[in-house]
Amino acid sequence: MTTTTGSTTGSTTGSASGPDTDVYAGARDTTEGRVYTVTGGDWDAVLGAAVDDEDQHLVVNMGPQHPSTHGVLRLVVELEGETVTSLRTVIGYLHTGIEKNLEYRNWVQGTTFVTRMDYLSPIFNETAYCLAVEKLLGVEPPERATTIRVLCMELNRISSHLVALATGGMELGALTAMTNGFREREMVLDVLEMITGLRMNHAYVRPGGVAQDLPPGAVEKVRELLQVMPGRLDGIDAMLTGQPIWKARMERVAHLDVQGCLALGVTGPVLRSTGLAWDLRKTEPYCGYETYDFEVATADTADAYGRFLIRIEEMRQSLRIIEQALDRLQPGPVMVEDTKIAWPAQLALGSDGMGQSLDHVKKIMGTSMEALIHHFKLVTEGFRVPAGQVYVAVESPRGELGVHAVSDGGTRPFRVHVRDPSFVNLQAASAMCEGGLLSDAIAAVASIDPVMGGVDR
Repeated sequence: MTTTTGSTTGSTTGSASGPDTDVYAGARDTTEGRVYTVTGGDWDAVLGAAVDDEDQHLVVNMGPQHPSTHGVLRLVVELEGETVTSLRTVIGYLHTGIEKNLEYRNWVQGTTFVTRMDYLSPIFNETAYCLAVEKLLGVEPPERATTIRVLCMELNRISSHLVALATGGMELGALTAMTNGFREREMVLDVLEMITGLRMNHAYVRPGGVAQDLPPGAVEKVRELLQVMPGRLDGIDAMLTGQPIWKARMERVAHLDVQGCLALGVTGPVLRSTGLAWDLRKTEPYCGYETYDFEVATADTADAYGRFLIRIEEMRQSLRIIEQALDRLQPGPVMVEDTKIAWPAQLALGSDGMGQSLDHVKKIMGTSMEALIHHFKLVTEGFRVPAGQVYVAVESPRGELGVHAVSDGGTRPFRVHVRDPSFVNLQAASAMCEGGLLSDAIAAVASIDPVMGGVDR
């Protein structure tokens, strides 16, 4: 922690003790004022040399290892007393290089990478990427595959919003919100695990469809969830919505109006909290969302409390969409019929885990040598995608998740760039926090709900 006295705060620090400073507070005079580097000791003694100055600044380095920065995020906060005069976000501590790695894998293998970007909403990453690949290929996935995608995305939206409420509650001191939020999330992850084989990072959505059909009992499992989850959401709503401390920490905090959102490119619940009903499922529909009956949740508060209310309502709307998706599930393929694209297909669960079904292997091995060679090349090299570039966006739990994919006609992407909503929305933190209290900065970042895997992809 560094304190600076003077008209301007600088980043210079020193360790040499001045003649009138405590031994625990090294100090030196700079062109920007006297700078103290605090290493220990009594706080009153540390600031003793600075109490007579009219202008005092305190620079607090919060994070990246901090329980209230919503992930591996570093906040450099300049304070005057308890008031935030400047806030800067520092990112990059979770960098994975996913976008560059995609250039060294074939188009199907890319699904395994993109699912790890925003790790709380992996199905959305996979769907946006696969929609871009399919647009380059000029193919449409089967209707059943599209319905399964919608089903899984809305399940994933619920699980993601539950984490937002749970971690936000923990950061503001509402520990029961955290335990309840993660408890309900486990129910959703159990369903996703049954469908995809994994709790997170599924790599389930593939170019041309999905990796495998719904397993036996999955529909019944989802319907059981639909019976239980509304009551659980009502419980979280009742616990927090009217709670005086919760409202005091969030109402009129982290304000950002619609002009500010549009200027910064902010989307998702933050934008909809200003009253603008911008949801890509309605405004630029994909995966047949225009055929589903649901409402876009909005608020007119433009603050952290409104974003909380929106996430509660969006989970209820997701339950509506899930029920409709179950009702319209019809028997049929879950992967395009083009054998030059449809891989992996005909997956089965055997004693050794997931793999190609024995009947499918028998068909490949017994049909002809050409079929075997084709399957071998499809698995090892992948299919070719016509040259071109596309941009496809979906409405993730945090806002517009876009994929800009470029193909040079080969079996690997030439370039894939992702517009992650967490990255774009996070720049609003400064506008939300400056002029408010330090404690409000915690509520502001929680209301943005950034996922650092998507920010640092």
